[in-house]
Amino acid sequence: MAAPIFVNKNLLQSDALRQYILETSVYPREHEQLKALRDVTLKHAWGVMSTPPEEGQLLCLLLKLMNAKRTMEISVFTGYSLLCTALALPEDGKITAIDVDRKSFEIGLPFIQKAGVEKKIDFIESEGLPPLDKMLQEGKEDGSFDFVFVDGDKENYSQYHERLMKLVKVGGLIGYDNTLWFGTVADPHGSSLPEGLRIMRDCLVKFSKFLATDPRVEISQICIGDGITLCRRLY
Repeated sequence: MAAPIFVNKNLLQSDALRQYILETSVYPREHEQLKALRDVTLKHAWGVMSTPPEEGQLLCLLLKLMNAKRTMEISVFTGYSLLCTALALPEDGKITAIDVDRKSFEIGLPFIQKAGVEKKIDFIESEGLPPLDKMLQEGKEDGSFDFVFVDGDKENYSQYHERLMKLVKVGGLIGYDNTLWFGTVADPHGSSLPEGLRIMRDCLVKFSKFLATDPRVEISQICIGDGITLCRRLY
């Protein structure tokens, strides 16, 4: 499979400015196992899919401010953001991690183990929606999650949202990644993209318009990495 056409997710004015941010406030605080995992992931053909370290730093801070204990991640790739979350949670914190590709997760597993946080993670090898449907059918997980990070199939963001509005507690947070899609959401027709990426871009534009009018959440679109939209459940 060919690598993505984009080399990075930097939406700042320049790569030099992002590098300044990384070297000034991100890298000095990055856990040694996060750095090691980031280095390995960058060598992967699809390394661009990994969560940027500055975004991981933001997620860590949010989780600590929320005193989060129960989280979920939909699509974990090699596990950079998953490790960020595991390090941020308290000793009794738990993460439900869902990904269709266990092989990618196993790239990051040794670093998770060296960081001593493997016990916090319950990995489910599956597409994203079936485990959510199972949780809802069993009725045991309603309102039990403090935070969910969604980085999976973009065309299903709307379907994830409806399910997560039941699984995330009132006052809890959902983060939808890649909602600026390499900046192409500002292109009225997404004409610069191949058809497959343009379809996902159109799904993200439609989803963002929906979130803007959803009375169940308050939102913030953050220009970090490839863009992340935070949604706080109101009721």
